[in-house]
Amino acid sequence: MTIHEKLATIQTKFKSKKSRYNAFGKYNFRSAEDILEATKPYLLELGVSVVVSERLLLNTGSDFPILESKATITEHSPLNGTLRGAIEATAIVGVDLAQKGMQMPQKFGSASSYGKKYALGNLFLIDDTADADAMNDHKGSKAPKTDLKGDALEKAVKAVKAGSFTLDDVKKKYNVSATALKSFK
Repeated sequence: MTIHEKLATIQTKFKSKKSRYNAFGKYNFRSAEDILEATKPYLLELGVSVVVSERLLLNTGSDFPILESKATITEHSPLNGTLRGAIEATAIVGVDLAQKGMQMPQKFGSASSYGKKYALGNLFLIDDTADADAMNDHKGSKAPKTDLKGDALEKAVKAVKAGSFTLDDVKKKYNVSATALKSFK
């Protein structure tokens, strides 16, 4: 199995609960730690490892520091440890230095956590578009459903066929037209 096939296996079988709760915004969300915990069963089984790294980008021309978070899945030869392959995904996050109510380490820590979560989400194809954490306006209203079409439709069909989701799960998240429903048959 190639590194791409191993990553695809994780992407299609991956499940991570939104185990954290934001009392202010009244929503559940998943953290980078939740995502990493959910990937652990696949690491030994598939012979891969996952690492998240960060770097501070200076002199970006912006008024605030930028953190680049990179999630990398690698495969090494079991015989001699040489690198067989690697795939990486990144997320770019600004550090809001004007954020009130936080000490400087908290400002960077918050941006770091957010960047790691989204780099991992990019690597493992975790769709948080309807996640309150991604669309939060802190008013407690639910995010409106979007129409299921294009790439989202293709991903949903693959996920249902792979058994990762049911059609009912998809209908809870998206407006599914009669035309889109035919794609699931």
